[in-house]
Amino acid sequence: MPQGQIQEQKLEQKLQQSISQQQLLQSQLVELPIQQLMERIETEMHDNPALETSSEDSDLPEFSEPTETTDNSDDFDTQREREERSDALDAALENIGRDDEELPVYHGGISTAEEREDMVVGDTQSFYDQLLEQVGEMELTDRDRYVMEYLIRSLDDDGLLRTPLENITEELAIYHSIDISTTEIEHVLHRLQQLDPPGIGGRSLQECLLLQIERKTTSHLTDLMRRVITDYFDAFTKKHWDKIQRALSLSDLQTDELLRELRRLNPKPGAAMGETIGHSMQQITPDFIVDTMDDGTLSFSLNTGDVPQLQVSQSFADLLKDYQNNKEGLSRQMKEALLYTKQKVEAAQSFIDAVKMRRRTLTLTMKAIIRLQHRFFEEGDESLLRPMILKDVAEKTGLDLSTISRVSNSKYVQTRWGTFPLKYFFSDGYVTESGEELSTREIKAALREIVEAEDKRKPMNDEALCDALKQKGYPIARRTVAKYREQLGIPIARLRK
Repeated sequence: MPQGQIQEQKLEQKLQQSISQQQLLQSQLVELPIQQLMERIETEMHDNPALETSSEDSDLPEFSEPTETTDNSDDFDTQREREERSDALDAALENIGRDDEELPVYHGGISTAEEREDMVVGDTQSFYDQLLEQVGEMELTDRDRYVMEYLIRSLDDDGLLRTPLENITEELAIYHSIDISTTEIEHVLHRLQQLDPPGIGGRSLQECLLLQIERKTTSHLTDLMRRVITDYFDAFTKKHWDKIQRALSLSDLQTDELLRELRRLNPKPGAAMGETIGHSMQQITPDFIVDTMDDGTLSFSLNTGDVPQLQVSQSFADLLKDYQNNKEGLSRQMKEALLYTKQKVEAAQSFIDAVKMRRRTLTLTMKAIIRLQHRFFEEGDESLLRPMILKDVAEKTGLDLSTISRVSNSKYVQTRWGTFPLKYFFSDGYVTESGEELSTREIKAALREIVEAEDKRKPMNDEALCDALKQKGYPIARRTVAKYREQLGIPIARLRK
């Protein structure tokens, strides 16, 4: 084989190896949540003296993030850090023969999905547990405390009580041998509604919002809010602001102020303090922050936490340049020093590029999710989540399915309606015979509501549940109803009596 072809083949193999190493590094970093990324950066800086933090503002064309001003003490710290880096360089060059001359092998640090879940989630505390803690501080009779705890466990995930009090009365009598009237349960419920957050225990969205208004300082504005929710609730839910303005004889300025305050009410008080409280207690930081403005517009930012701006050490870069400009007169030891310096600089630059690529990938992915689930971010209603799978986001971003999957693992997004794992926004779709695509999450939510509202003395079989879903606009087959019922952990009709 000609010498030229041999050299070309070696060069191609080396290039392919370099590309695969860089791709491996990028895929590992993109999978890390923000806290683990910061730990990884600290480890990389400790292992590679050619990698250091930069005192310059980061170049972030897609976001407008605040930057901290620097003073003389910052300049002093930067100078001291450079001196330390220079000392580290000298020490490293003295140990070239004993140092590893290969490019570093990058490890994500977590090998399985189970280990990732253990590290991210840890022990959680649901909003039910937090409410029970508040109950522990209340003065209640043993009987009322038992009923209070039963009501708390009857709340939906959003913090609302949708089970009729009559049903709860029967359940307490049949399954717990507690003879109590609906009026007495309602008295206990009113005390539950005094717990935090405001709106908890509302039996409807309307009552939930009124409970929050009652907690506000009495003023003309709160009186108007109460009137809107009490007398014009239908117009409010349909966003007929002009009708509300005419009915209350308000000016444009007064209407804007009223609507701004109304939009601050939380339709799902339980969602904001749900299982994510456990995550925050475990120092889990959301990687994405989506803000919903009062006018319904959305803004998005990537949480950079304490991730520093990285650069290649100037002392290493200068030394590499000096060596390369004097290749002819290098001794054997200096050639070894050149090789070491070159490897460390290349490794530092590869890591910097991978961190930038992670930022770009996460940004593209979250923007695509926001576009696909825009209505949910506007209103926070779970039923507004449309069917969305990894392929949908991949098509929007032009990224691989595997990349979208890595981004979605162990990451959280903070919204006005609470903090959610990124996987929360993914769900399969169900296509009806007419070609309409429905979210399985939405169908399951409707199925759960039907079962909770059914007559417990005559629970509905799958055929009846199928008919009830059709009446709600979900024309799905009976076998699909059975599958969703099993996935929700709902027993068959005869076991629900």
